[in-house]
Amino acid sequence: MNININKVKIFVTISLENVEEVRNVVCESGAGIIGNYSFCTSATKSIGTFKPNDSANPYIGENNKLEFVEEEKLEFICDIDKVKSVISKLREVHPYEEPAIDIVPLLDESYFE
Repeated sequence: MNININKVKIFVTISLENVEEVRNVVCESGAGIIGNYSFCTSATKSIGTFKPNDSANPYIGENNKLEFVEEEKLEFICDIDKVKSVISKLREVHPYEEPAIDIVPLLDESYFE
């Protein structure tokens, strides 16, 4: 089977107060399109943990202190040729110094026929 990846799913965790801004930017950049629908995303509440070191400039929390933060994990589909520009725009508005971004390749249903 020869598999070509045309789409990915991108996951990013965001502070609650910044979810709408990030959602708008990634969708306006061409992500979140499924067929005839745009702005297709899903968000799940989560608890993120992190401990900034001495060199960090944390948006939330203090250096050298373990933090537990209520966040949302935003997920959306993106065409492979738009990933770089969508991630670039996401980073411009994301408040975290080091946002957690996962990019997962997706298989099209037609590969399973």
